[in-house]
Amino acid sequence: MDAIGDFLTVIRNASAARKRCCSVASSNMRKRVAEVLKRNGYIRDYGVEEVRPGVKSLHVDLKYVKGTPAISGLVRCSRPGRRLYCDCNSIPKVFNNLGMCILTTPRGVLSGRDALQNHVGGELLCKVW
Repeated sequence: MDAIGDFLTVIRNASAARKRCCSVASSNMRKRVAEVLKRNGYIRDYGVEEVRPGVKSLHVDLKYVKGTPAISGLVRCSRPGRRLYCDCNSIPKVFNNLGMCILTTPRGVLSGRDALQNHVGGELLCKVW
């Protein structure tokens, strides 16, 4: 099971359906990806709620600009069957820096711009625009 791919699909579908929010099962990686999306202005907020003891849910409030979703595209790059790694010199630009990519690095989950500033590479998780 691909936890990140499932999370991105839920966000993509909720955004296409113009939902105000969406929720998925919580994990540390999903929280970190949501934090990067929030920091870069693609979602309004996120929060973790305990559904029952030991089971947590991650709620994501989607962002819209004049009725248009802030996330118009979301693509999973690295998959469980095909991992994609890039060093700091080969971090891809998404739509000529109008979008962003998200990487897992030794310094945590970072956007492509933050990874360049910290001069680190890692696994390319997804591209957002």
